[in-house]
Amino acid sequence: MRILGLDVGDRTIGVAVSDPLGITAQSLTTLKRSTLEKDLQSLGKIIKEWEIDEIVVGLPLNMNGTMGPQGKKALSFREKLEKATNLSTVFWDERLSTVAAEKILLEADLSRAKRKKNIDKTAAAIILQNFLEARQQRKITFDKGSGVSYD
Repeated sequence: MRILGLDVGDRTIGVAVSDPLGITAQSLTTLKRSTLEKDLQSLGKIIKEWEIDEIVVGLPLNMNGTMGPQGKKALSFREKLEKATNLSTVFWDERLSTVAAEKILLEADLSRAKRKKNIDKTAAAIILQNFLEARQQRKITFDKGSGVSYD
C-alpha cells in the first residue's frame, strides 16, 4: 500500500511517495501547475504508475493555526482530487515543511538553482514522512470524505 504526499502551491505541486509498507517517504517529482484538468491528469498517471491507495495533502495553516487563503485553495483542490481519483485523502499540517526542506537542501550543499528545483518535492516528502510517523504512533486511518480518524 503506497501513499502519495502532495505539497500543492500556486505554481507547482511537490510530489512524494511512500514505500509499500508505508514507513518511509521519498521525494518523487515537482509538477508545474497548468489547468486543474491537466494537474489532475498528471497526478492520475503517477497514482496509476505507483499504485497509490491513499493521498496526503499538505494543509497550509498560519502559525496560529488559522486557515488563510492558501488553506482555502488546498481545501478546494483536495475536494476535486478526491472526486477525480476516487481515493481517500487526508490533510496534514504543512507548517514549516518548506523551511525544513530548505535546511535539508542547504545541508546537502546544493546550488541555489538545484534547491529551487527540489524544494517542493522535498517539502512533500517531509509532509508525508511526518504523517507516516504520526500514523504509526497514533494508529491514524483514512476516512474518506472527512479526512482522518484515529483508532
